[in-house]
Amino acid sequence: MKALSDIGLIGLAVMGENLVLNMESKGFQVSVYNRSTEKVDNFINGRAKGKNIKGTRTLEELVQSLERPRKVMLMIKAGSAVDASIESLIPLLEPGDIIIDGGNTHFPDTDRRTEYVESKGLLYIGTGVSGGEEGALLGPSIMPGGSPKAWPLVKPIFQSISAKVEDGTPCCDWVGENGAGHFVKMVHNGIEYGDMQLINEAYHLMKDLLGMSADEMHDVFKEWNEGPLDSYLIEITRDILGYKDEDGEPLVEKILDTAGQKGTGKWTAVSALDLGIPLTLIGEAVFSRCLSAIKDERVAASKVLSGPKPEFKGDKKQFLNDLQDALYASKVVSYAQGYALMAAAAKESGWNLNYGGIALMWRGGCIIRSVFLGKIKDAYDAKPDLTNLLLDPFFKDVIEKAQQGWRRVISAAIENGIPTPAFATALNYFDGYRSERLPANLLQAQRDYFGAHTYERLDKPRGEYFHTNWTGRGGTTASSTYNV
Repeated sequence: MKALSDIGLIGLAVMGENLVLNMESKGFQVSVYNRSTEKVDNFINGRAKGKNIKGTRTLEELVQSLERPRKVMLMIKAGSAVDASIESLIPLLEPGDIIIDGGNTHFPDTDRRTEYVESKGLLYIGTGVSGGEEGALLGPSIMPGGSPKAWPLVKPIFQSISAKVEDGTPCCDWVGENGAGHFVKMVHNGIEYGDMQLINEAYHLMKDLLGMSADEMHDVFKEWNEGPLDSYLIEITRDILGYKDEDGEPLVEKILDTAGQKGTGKWTAVSALDLGIPLTLIGEAVFSRCLSAIKDERVAASKVLSGPKPEFKGDKKQFLNDLQDALYASKVVSYAQGYALMAAAAKESGWNLNYGGIALMWRGGCIIRSVFLGKIKDAYDAKPDLTNLLLDPFFKDVIEKAQQGWRRVISAAIENGIPTPAFATALNYFDGYRSERLPANLLQAQRDYFGAHTYERLDKPRGEYFHTNWTGRGGTTASSTYNV
């Protein structure tokens, strides 16, 4: 073992332990610290035994065990614990040393921390790490941002431990300054919410409308995973539906139908509202989890509120084909919205995001990894300034081919009383986006009527605002203009 380690890591929970083992397996020596020294002892004497991993019992010992410039990675719970760790580390570090936050941190906190840490003469990286326990051990998707000067110093480690695509390209590259890395990770998680909700709606329709068994659904997801929907989430859904409990019955049907969340989906939706981006599908995915959480209310409501009883009368095979189309088309919309949000944030924050590169980073290792992402990279490679994925020739063709099946699925769901909020909002977004004219002219008239908020006219140049005295009782004074 070398006298000094290549990197130090604080926080030996599941992700931290596995990242350390991943780093060590790629030839890096790692020093580790945990507030509970018992965890350090258990790790060093257990999974890390005989490896180039050094246990330390204090922060001072951790820092002293690292070669310069020191790299200290935090894998701890987002929030005040990160600030406390930064404050504890700053007096122990020297100019040019690097603090790395690898947790699910809200990007404004990373903006703030980057500025603060740099003011102390140090460098800071806030990086998204996606892939869960298995990804951390075998190769995650890594999305770093923060101090640009820090990137060349951590690049060899990050790119070595990250997942790789078919040609060996690492699923890790520099995203941008300040909170850019954590913003991109946040959008990744929001898209993950959307993908999971869409899959759950497909499952709901198969189960309650088509009356399919778990084994039959397992076979469908297995088939889907061999086509354009090939992805990690489809793959694990296949496996889940095939998994049996001790009594031989499908385990999935014994799991309580209330979903949890850690906040990244909500952050994505709130960011979209702040930036004025119609991120409708991810928003519905978040609200669907909220609706699932009020289980007792739903049970009580089911006894007094009535609706149609699901009864399928059509061609089952055709409906499953339509369902595949609906899932694929809705997925396209979800990513189109997510990329629109990233573009708006990049414009506001001055980030130079590489959208094709982001798709490549998500192509392997992470939870939303899929064959589909290769097509997104192709789209942005062909046209880096693409305003919306729906306008790319490949995705335009996908939507056109899937459109009728998509509409039939949503119609059947509505007629049979089965909620499909994500499928439906995706189609509504598509129909809204392709509409040359929407009814917002009436909305602006309403706003001007009750609040004198003004409006623009079709027969006048953009930027000229008008107010009408709709009742004859108002004056000519208008309120402030509006933001679009």
